[in-house]
Amino acid sequence: MSSASSNSPFENGVMLYMVYLSKEELQTFKQLLVDENPRPGSVQITWDQVKTARWGEVVHLLVEFFPGRLAWDVTHDIFAKMNQTELCLRVQMELNDILPNLEPEDPNPGEMPVNLEEGESDKIQEYKLHITDEYSMIRIVTTWFGTHVDFFYQDIERHERFLPCLFLPKRPQGRQPKTVVLQGVAGVGKTSLAKKVMLEWAENKFYPHKFWCAFYFHCTEMAQVDEQSFSELIAHKWPGARSLMSKIMSKPDQLLLLFDGFEEVTLTLTDRPADLSDDWSQKLPGSVLLTSLLSKKMLPEATLLITLRFTSWRKLKPFLKHPSFITLTGFSMTERAKYFRTYFRNKRDADEALSFVMGNTILFSMCQVPVVCWMVCSCLRQQMERGADLAQSYPNATAVFVQYLSSLFPTKPGRLPSNTHQKQLAGLCYLAAEGMWNMRWVFDTKDLEQAKLDKTAVATFLRVNIFQRVAGDRDRYAFAVISFQEFFAALLYVLCFPQRLRSFWVLDRVQIIRLITYPGRKKNYLAQMGLFLFGLLNETCASAAGKSFGCKLSLGNKKKLLKVAALSYECNPPTLHHGIPQLFYCLHEIQEEAFVSQILSDCQKAALIINKKKDMQVSAFCLKHCQRLRDLELTITLTITQVQLLNQLSHPGAHRPESSDRCFLWWQDFCSVFRTHENLEVLTVTNTSMETESVKVLSTALRHPGCKLQKLILRRLHPSMLNEDLIQVLIENRYLRYLEIQVTEVRCEAMEFLCTALKSPQCYLQCLRLEDCSVTPKCWVDLARDLGSNKHLKTLMLRSSCLETFGAYCLSVAQLEKLVLENCDLTLLTCKSLTSSLKSNEMLTHLSLAENALKDEGAKQLCSALQHPACPLQRLVLRNCALTSDCCQDLASALDKNKNLRSLDLGFNSLKDNGVILLFEALTKPKSGLQILELEKCLFTSVCCQTMASMLLHNQSLRYLDVSKNDIGRRGIVLLREAFQQRQWKEKVVL
Repeated sequence: MSSASSNSPFENGVMLYMVYLSKEELQTFKQLLVDENPRPGSVQITWDQVKTARWGEVVHLLVEFFPGRLAWDVTHDIFAKMNQTELCLRVQMELNDILPNLEPEDPNPGEMPVNLEEGESDKIQEYKLHITDEYSMIRIVTTWFGTHVDFFYQDIERHERFLPCLFLPKRPQGRQPKTVVLQGVAGVGKTSLAKKVMLEWAENKFYPHKFWCAFYFHCTEMAQVDEQSFSELIAHKWPGARSLMSKIMSKPDQLLLLFDGFEEVTLTLTDRPADLSDDWSQKLPGSVLLTSLLSKKMLPEATLLITLRFTSWRKLKPFLKHPSFITLTGFSMTERAKYFRTYFRNKRDADEALSFVMGNTILFSMCQVPVVCWMVCSCLRQQMERGADLAQSYPNATAVFVQYLSSLFPTKPGRLPSNTHQKQLAGLCYLAAEGMWNMRWVFDTKDLEQAKLDKTAVATFLRVNIFQRVAGDRDRYAFAVISFQEFFAALLYVLCFPQRLRSFWVLDRVQIIRLITYPGRKKNYLAQMGLFLFGLLNETCASAAGKSFGCKLSLGNKKKLLKVAALSYECNPPTLHHGIPQLFYCLHEIQEEAFVSQILSDCQKAALIINKKKDMQVSAFCLKHCQRLRDLELTITLTITQVQLLNQLSHPGAHRPESSDRCFLWWQDFCSVFRTHENLEVLTVTNTSMETESVKVLSTALRHPGCKLQKLILRRLHPSMLNEDLIQVLIENRYLRYLEIQVTEVRCEAMEFLCTALKSPQCYLQCLRLEDCSVTPKCWVDLARDLGSNKHLKTLMLRSSCLETFGAYCLSVAQLEKLVLENCDLTLLTCKSLTSSLKSNEMLTHLSLAENALKDEGAKQLCSALQHPACPLQRLVLRNCALTSDCCQDLASALDKNKNLRSLDLGFNSLKDNGVILLFEALTKPKSGLQILELEKCLFTSVCCQTMASMLLHNQSLRYLDVSKNDIGRRGIVLLREAFQQRQWKEKVVL
């Protein structure tokens, strides 16, 4: 799903430059659009169609009424009339880019609206007024189920901006999405946005040129009746629709259907195509009707807007046709801060509360859900009014939920008999846990009976807003907030059950693994439950929970968690969605260092992608406890900024900037592992861009005397990171032996720093690898000149760079033992220089010139050096060097005369049968010293296999032969098998 998902409707959208128009300019554009004379293949646009249209709706209208490239031609002409030169260029660039993929022009663009008689128009208006009355409440400041007077509603501004762009045409075809999925976790505003769409449609503000009818369906409406037709479903929502049904269905492309509440129904969508129907008047079972609509079997031209939790995607995926995804994330960081300041009103209190919550990034991220944001504010306000220390009151995020949910639960003396209270709490937790493990969010009377919750308990949970009744005629319930279900599910496993044999509800190994790991590349819907479980196992939090809920708790599962988590911990390769292990979040939530150290004691390798501030805080906390860590791979996409604190020093009471300075402090904590973990030998930094001060923190840690790092690998970094601070590590870290820089621009200044470091007697670097690095020719010469000053450097590896004659300079470095110059545009001229240097270099034992077009003449030059009696070369790689059989006689002579060469790789060259026969004949001689010969994909056949078999029988030194990807046929295989059976020496042959 991740590959298809998008965070916003703008991704891959066309004509995004329209957003740069001011309100006045957009009005001018629309007026000119109306004045535009119809073109062949287009339809005249009226002012009524664009009067209220926002920029995204204007784009939609352009693409619909001006098919193919006409939309861009018209837009370009209007921009020209408005003297918008830069926007004209953008239009032309986009058109050139997408023109090959644009859908062909429609001969009947922009279908005409439905013709309504006077009475029918009145019925439509009556329906719109009904919708306005029903959904306008979402704009009114509300209370939390009418009981908490301090609850207030705050619009999610980003969602407001999404509205006009929900059906924005997409690249590459410029196609308007016909199915849009609003996805997100529970409570982030999916339903509110869907209802806002209905409200704006009723007010003629949402795609007025497109949708003349819109219907909002909660999926429970299809489950209430055994069978019904789509026309009956519409008539139930709008009784006046019966007389208009034929006209409604006559323009299905102008219908907007919104589907919500998939999580609240138990309908199983049918996967039998034969059961589906395209007849909107046919009575169908609810599951068949819903599947027919979602799969576009019925009303294929209609536009669908679907709201989903991430957990429901698997159920719907097989049925949706080319869906476009928009992820709703709830409150942004700015909106969370705004909510706190509006809630507290008093600036000092707001700043104190906000500062505390930002210090716990897990808790702050939970505040993306608006109702959770209010809940956190409410709890903090109560503690602050008592003068309590927030840090002591809330050792973790779970403690906030303990306070809030225990305040709802009837635990005070006199409210309920103790036995009844314990049963209700146990039943509630059992119900929540069963639902979580089985991905169920709605419960019927049978589920309640199984959990031993009677009508009195249910009424109590409804009254205190732990439960809410699900829409529909049946007695079905859900937790008011999904976080409540996750919390009570976790609470089950810390409750004490004296009547049970083990006195607590035991978690098995599979359950624990499900809680603490990611299922492949998917989101773990149990992650929040896992967080709450670890949070409740914090002894301070557990003690508070026991007192608040008036119950006994057991920490028996703590030992099981310790055992399973420690044994099963594996840091799988991260993804953009799962940058750090889920277990790290859980361990941060428990906040007990001894426990964390035990679980992470055997962690030797970690690969982390730091995308968010909470990733940084959690990783810094956990890595400190990975004392045996040897290899760390790190990607940072987060901007880490050091905030100047001068203003705070002069104004001690000033509010700290929102989390920026904290993130910098967490980065310092993170980097402290380089000086404290003496086993840490390898650091790989990839796809990262850091500001200077952040690089300085890393460099300082790597230069610390306690840092024992041996390998530093830098891949795809911003060029500014290769500054003097980082390069200075080569001089000041006496343990560093290996430096690798890949796919990174090495600017002249950085190369100067590198050359200076290499010349230093304190630089103990033994291997330098530069691959696909943008470097100027002069810098290569400077590097070659200064390499000779470093007596410790033994290996130089350069790949995917234009080196010209640099290779000869490298061979002049007398102490080099291994030289790799792969895919470096080396030529025959380079080979001549290399040949001369090879004859004088007494240390070089490994030379790779792979993927250079040396051709036969180049190979012959090298062979002349190989035949020199003083040539120390033991391995030569000429893989994919455009060689043919013409150079094989020279290679054979070199093999005959050179007794030092132990390994030769000639793979991916067109040597053919004639060439390899010459090589095999040379290796048949008794004094051949070659042990490894690689001839992968050298285009030979079974013709050479008799010679190869003879060589295998007589050669006593060869231990590895690779002849894979060659067409030797069955005859060749038989010959080789017979030779292997007779051969006395052990070897590995790859066919």
